[in-house]
Amino acid sequence: MSQKINLKELDFNNIGNWPQKAKVVFCVLLALFIMIMSWFLLISGKRDELASLESRESQLRSEFEKEQGRAVNLEPLKQQLTQMEQVLQQMLRQLPSKTEMPDLIIDISQTALSSGLSNELFQPGAEQPKEFYAEKPIALRMVGSYHQFGAFVSGVASLPRVVILTMHDINLKPKDPKTGITARSGALELSGTVKTYRYLDDVEMEAQEKAAAEKEKAAKGGKK
Repeated sequence: MSQKINLKELDFNNIGNWPQKAKVVFCVLLALFIMIMSWFLLISGKRDELASLESRESQLRSEFEKEQGRAVNLEPLKQQLTQMEQVLQQMLRQLPSKTEMPDLIIDISQTALSSGLSNELFQPGAEQPKEFYAEKPIALRMVGSYHQFGAFVSGVASLPRVVILTMHDINLKPKDPKTGITARSGALELSGTVKTYRYLDDVEMEAQEKAAAEKEKAAKGGKK
């Protein structure tokens, strides 16, 4: 006949004198308590860490696949970039050179005169080098009719060299006979700035690259 355990009779300060059956039950309960606490303190935390690492692994795998796809397309992109640079150089070479620029400005002025326009102001400014080209601003004020301005544009387009003219701060208005030399009926006055462009030769390109490198170096030095 099994002996019942009376918890009230057990002295927790003297566990060694407990009945054998009470000791076994106590050890089992203690082992279960230790296992449960181990789960919450160790295993549960490791599971969260494992889930975080699995998420990180998935993210890194996705980034790797993305970079791998870029690497596969890198060579075709390099070839495409080289072709684009060659086309750009060919287009730039169609622009006037440094030695042709003075004659080009004269041609533009003469084209305006031959179109019937009156050049009240035609003043080339200082040349402004850019990364791979140079621009030449020309301050002008011309007087003429719509048809004469159209003839001027057509004449510039038919010059032997490729000429690019961009207009800046242009103002077109009827010419006031009282304030100008010309008193023709229906005359228009066009004033503002136009810019024409030429390509930089190899020596100028090298100088531009050197200047850009020195500027970048100076900027980095300033940040330090």
